[in-house]
Amino acid sequence: MSHRFDSEPGIPARAARQPLVFISAAEPSADLHAAHLIEAVRRLRPEVRFVGVAGPKMRAAGCESIYDMTAHASMLLGALANIGRGIAMLNACDRCLRRHHFDAAVVVDSPTLHLPLAGKANALGIPVLYYIAPQMWAWGKHRIYKLRHRAARVACILPFEEEFFRNEGIDATFVGHPLGEQSCRTEIDQSIVDRMRAAGEPFVAILPGSRKHVVQALLPGQLEVAMRIAEAFPKAAFGVSVANPQVAPLVRTIVKRVRLRAELYPRDRAELLQAADLVLVASGTAALEVALHGRPMIVMYNTSRLFYHLVARWMLRTPHLSLPNILADREIVPEYMPYFSDAEPIAERAIELLRSPDERQKMTRDLQETTAALRNGSASARTAAMLLSMIEPHRHEGQASSVREMIPEGSS
Repeated sequence: MSHRFDSEPGIPARAARQPLVFISAAEPSADLHAAHLIEAVRRLRPEVRFVGVAGPKMRAAGCESIYDMTAHASMLLGALANIGRGIAMLNACDRCLRRHHFDAAVVVDSPTLHLPLAGKANALGIPVLYYIAPQMWAWGKHRIYKLRHRAARVACILPFEEEFFRNEGIDATFVGHPLGEQSCRTEIDQSIVDRMRAAGEPFVAILPGSRKHVVQALLPGQLEVAMRIAEAFPKAAFGVSVANPQVAPLVRTIVKRVRLRAELYPRDRAELLQAADLVLVASGTAALEVALHGRPMIVMYNTSRLFYHLVARWMLRTPHLSLPNILADREIVPEYMPYFSDAEPIAERAIELLRSPDERQKMTRDLQETTAALRNGSASARTAAMLLSMIEPHRHEGQASSVREMIPEGSS
């Protein structure tokens, strides 16, 4: 997984070379957001060189990779299997950081890996930008001290996070949400939407997640709900999103076990959401993606009951667990998490929603209002400005004016 960078001869002195930035993303979604950040920086400063823990999208954007964690991303108990890889990654990063003269380091999400990595960079005098702040407002607030002392600046993607972190003595700035930026870039093919809707009525989308252990735990329950919907609505059709090639065989296997008029969609995710009368979605950023499309949804998750009762329940600090409800600070979409033991109540709620266009329309309005602040489409450009100001503070004003030209008109 290592490219040539780590074995190359020493980097020339600062005055004689291009700016050098270490960047790390450990999950597929972070790989995408980091790639957009690299592109935004290079629109302003094409000569900036990026090296680090990079997935395929970052490499396509021009980042040189010393390690790739994206194919092994996991969460909760699934993360235990990645301990060895995480240690290997941190060791590779430590060698690279010590060997070369970096002007700044960027870590994207994944605090379990990136707080230690930020510590290594900070100890070497490399200023750290943390992009996609750890959700310490929800759990793990004891790690605030580490973030405060290891990151020079924090780029927040949820509106309330800036005040939360600033109250803790952290230089934090709300930059917008990468998914809001992505939704601005996405063009909907209406012919595909129409074809999906023609498959049946109502049309229900199922998003079981992007990680194998999440799909394994959640999709059977989602399909139970779908079977009950099919009983209540004999003309209903279902579309199952396949988030990535790694989960495709598992999704196919699980769907084949049930008798359901369901089609798998490895592509056309935006069209799938646009076509849906209701979405059954795994908790996480996927729920926020559905919210940005304004689609009525039911959020589900099915983690280990033992893990939740022994560990997670004592660490959570928020009354709501799904991102749409956290942003709204009230329940605007039904959430069944962190686990459920019976799909029947979920199915009953889904059928109620499908029988009530007025309730679905209200949910759509609530979601549009809740996500309005995330739709500025400029998260990458704003974070690029922060990074460039850290590399060359004396040129910050010129960079800021250049960045303003990249930010869509009307953004705040």
